Amino acid sequence: MTDVSTTLPAAGCRDAPVLKQRGQHEVFCGLTGIIWLHRKMQDAFFLVVGSRTCAHLLQSAAGVMIFAEPRFGTAILEETDLAGLADAQTELEREVARLLERRKDIRQLFLVGSCPSEVIKLDLARAAEKLSLQYAPHVRVLNYSGSGIETTFTEGEDACLASMVPVLPETDERQLLVVGALPDVVEDQMLDLLSKMGIDTVKVLPARRADSTLAVGPNTSFILTQPFLGGTLAALGKRGARHIPAPFPFGEEGTTAWLRAVAMEFGVDITLFDTVTHAPRARAKKAISQAAEKLDGKSVFFFPDSQLEIPLARFLTRECGMTALEVGAPYIHKGVVGPDLDLLEEGPTLSEGQDVEMQLDRCRVAQPDLTVCGLGLANPLEAEGLATKWAIELVFTPVHFYEQAGDLAGLFSRPLHRRAKLRLEAAE
Repeated sequence: MTDVSTTLPAAGCRDAPVLKQRGQHEVFCGLTGIIWLHRKMQDAFFLVVGSRTCAHLLQSAAGVMIFAEPRFGTAILEETDLAGLADAQTELEREVARLLERRKDIRQLFLVGSCPSEVIKLDLARAAEKLSLQYAPHVRVLNYSGSGIETTFTEGEDACLASMVPVLPETDERQLLVVGALPDVVEDQMLDLLSKMGIDTVKVLPARRADSTLAVGPNTSFILTQPFLGGTLAALGKRGARHIPAPFPFGEEGTTAWLRAVAMEFGVDITLFDTVTHAPRARAKKAISQAAEKLDGKSVFFFPDSQLEIPLARFLTRECGMTALEVGAPYIHKGVVGPDLDLLEEGPTLSEGQDVEMQLDRCRVAQPDLTVCGLGLANPLEAEGLATKWAIELVFTPVHFYEQAGDLAGLFSRPLHRRAKLRLEAAE
């Protein structure tokens, strides 16, 4: 039987000091989460209550073709709405009526707040409650904030999922709830592994369709697939569900530890666990080793962006041979990323929040081989000679679980390959 234990470092980072700075920082709009959520939830519609800028952001981020029928749109707040000269609530109800009349397939409608709607104090919670009563039982109307004020872009998904938890039906069934939006093919791989272990009562939040049997109760154990779901974790806790702490399923080690946490919770025999995971573990290790040849011995510096930073630093240092110089995260929720911190070797600077100018100074002094950062910093740093990786690409690309482990390593190795190629061409 193969050993499935995870070797803890002599000193992890759970109790390491955290550098906290508050100053000028950069954030990306939480509306971005709609781009992957509307693809996942097949009978939902996301109606952003915002400005034309919000509409342009979504259109450009989604790359929507002219003939496409996306499951999102924008109710534009005009000048009269912003100036208080029109009844925005009445206008919103009229737009919802038009939308639902035209799109009979909608079963869940999310009213998504934006910076403009929050500035004028538009009460979307009251609007959602009123509209949900009006269109029940065919359509359930919920609301959440996708505002880009003081938030990270991944918090849009957290706010969306957290808004769904209070209205889920109650159940006493013993079940596993997997929380976090994954591409369908990745979700199917995960469900297949769990099924082979004998864990068949598995639900996923968000479900692909609103008419699923999704419910929650005191016999529900849930595990996160994304480290930015702190609000959803709290909401499920209030419903009596039990959280399963685990490293996140990035790479072979993280995926094995994640699956093992579930297996232990549900009493899966260790021999069965080893049988189910042996082959995919071997494939993941092989794929990672091939992609990580260019990463071994290299250094990496994380700017805070997506909240994926700590699990990814664990993956790069333990499975790809990299050295983390600084791991910056917008927030460090130890109840969520604590297991990854336990595995992250003590050494890198842990920073929470951002004073972007001071962090840029530290990055320039460190001269890392690879810098993971937001779009706004990538081009300037590239111009200064630093190889960069766009943090947002790590959210849009399938990177979870065994079959995607090699692709995940490849996302980090490609910028280094590109940099080496450019230097070679310049030398010629």
